[in-house]
Amino acid sequence: MKKHIKINLITTKSQIGMRLDNALVNLLPNFTRSKIKEMILHNNVNVNNKNINKPKTKIFGKEHISINFITKNNDICHKPQNIPLNIIFEDEHILVINKPCNLVVHPGVNNTDGTILNALLYLYPEINNIPRAGIIHRLDKNTTGLMIIAKNNLAHMYLIKSLQLRQITREYDAIVIGKMTSGGVINKPISRHPIKRTKMSVNIKGRPAITYYRITKHFRAHTQLLIRLETGRTHQILVHMSYIKHPLLGNSLYGGAYRHINEITKKNFEIISAFNRQALHASMLRFYHPFTKKQIELHAPLPNDMVKLIKSLKNDTKFYKKNIQ
Repeated sequence: MKKHIKINLITTKSQIGMRLDNALVNLLPNFTRSKIKEMILHNNVNVNNKNINKPKTKIFGKEHISINFITKNNDICHKPQNIPLNIIFEDEHILVINKPCNLVVHPGVNNTDGTILNALLYLYPEINNIPRAGIIHRLDKNTTGLMIIAKNNLAHMYLIKSLQLRQITREYDAIVIGKMTSGGVINKPISRHPIKRTKMSVNIKGRPAITYYRITKHFRAHTQLLIRLETGRTHQILVHMSYIKHPLLGNSLYGGAYRHINEITKKNFEIISAFNRQALHASMLRFYHPFTKKQIELHAPLPNDMVKLIKSLKNDTKFYKKNIQ
């Protein structure tokens, strides 16, 4: 079965210096690399109203790209799947979901299906014509909380621009290792780790990254924080908190593996040490609606595993004060 596809999108700063084909692979993860190359070579891609048929053409950022072509269903490499989503806000233009733990956002090498993208293709087949299936920003597999998805191209372009202009406010609840004394801001650029390619790291040659944080609760050997992102780099919170020597509890990749605390009770030890994901939850989103321009603010309560973790940290703190000090 053939289908007529029209796609309009705008390249972002993250694509600066990329080849056109690589930029489109980045923007259109629901299409195969070979299909994207074919579209370029067959004159289906216009950049700033000029037809481009060379995949190696360089991208400078903020180009308007239009794609118009006929496709077969088997050109689309990601299939619709009936995966339940916790939708907390929806209208004809956007939806906001509360992502659970262990749900991947985009298909990848180790997660070829069973993702939020697959779920969106099932619920909204027309979203296949929108870059990244309308997904505006990502959360890591083991991070829970709020995500915005656009349901049409105009909403997508508006929200992507809002994100670039830092007009979307994102706040997170986090538990870090160590007892912090004050909040602050971390303004350190981030890039791919020079040796461990699965990691990111602070690097003077990296992209600008700004993270604000303030203390909401003290525990005996941990601290609960409210974190607000000014930018949205890959693993930004994990990298920045590790950089200041307070890694997120539960993320061993960035130094947040549980460390045994003397005098902790057996029950609390079992609960805290068993927490096997980063203690991070996207708890608040504030943005302007792409069409009504009204401000929307949404909140998601802490998931049960973090509520249980915080309770154990409180109990450990009380026990220590009562019996040890």
